[in-house]
Amino acid sequence: MDYLAIIIGLLLLIKGGDWLLDASVALSLQFKIPRIVIGMTIVSFATSAPELIVSVKSALSGYPDFAMGNVIGSNIANLTFILGIVTVISPIKVNNSFFKMDWPILMLASLLFYAFVFFDATVSQGEGIVMVLFLIGFLVFLIKFQKTAVIEIDEIPTAREVYSYSKIIYLLVIGGFCLWLGSEVLIKGAIGLAANLGVSERIISVTIVSVGTSIPELTASLIAIINKEKAISLGNVIGSNIFNILAVMGITSIIQPVAVVDQVLLTRDFPWMLLISFVTLPLVLLPSKMRLGRLEGFILLVIYTFFLLPFFT
Repeated sequence: MDYLAIIIGLLLLIKGGDWLLDASVALSLQFKIPRIVIGMTIVSFATSAPELIVSVKSALSGYPDFAMGNVIGSNIANLTFILGIVTVISPIKVNNSFFKMDWPILMLASLLFYAFVFFDATVSQGEGIVMVLFLIGFLVFLIKFQKTAVIEIDEIPTAREVYSYSKIIYLLVIGGFCLWLGSEVLIKGAIGLAANLGVSERIISVTIVSVGTSIPELTASLIAIINKEKAISLGNVIGSNIFNILAVMGITSIIQPVAVVDQVLLTRDFPWMLLISFVTLPLVLLPSKMRLGRLEGFILLVIYTFFLLPFFT
């Protein structure tokens, strides 16, 4: 029953996230927001909604490791498993914004997150507020200064229908309901599975749950690749990691401070997240500059395999 609950919960989260994504992108197109901005903000926030709902519910239910492990595991899965699959299918050209803003902001957010947790093993409400303010500043900068750099990207036609406002509202409501229900079912199933297997909540959250809640990122990226919208694909992966830290962890800790129970989160999982975030830069530069090709995709998948090995041995 626990496995079934996890599967049903993930399906509800994925479908709810997909409906929320459709509504968010359609609303953005109504306001003629540039495509790269959609990728780094609207799409990233929508695809991070499952992580947000699961983390907030976990923290409020007294499972802080589940909340934090979900964020760390999702960030690792996004940059290795998700980005690896996408680039194996279709190589991605990297624009200058990756070096000037996307990667530096990701690293800064990751280091800030680690610093907050390192000293007292807790993300407090005050630290959560700092994270959210950092995110708001990042979004303001992105929307204000990125528009002039992506005029040519706006010429790419969209495959998503420009929905009416009534349909957008309907999708937002039903998507939000599925996210809530999915989080309830998923957390109960995952906690039950951890108890039955005799493992910590951290292990379940960093592996099964984090990959499951990252499925919307994979879906959005694959759709972007199929429709030749690679700017959205790369922006979505990087943006989702930034949102996972600043929005998901920030908002969760404001609602309920998140403390580390299992110290392995600090000694193993956090360093892996920081290392993988850093490794993205040399992979973009070497061996082919300004590009993530199939070789780099295979390397990312191998890295993820090494990260998972201790959980299954």
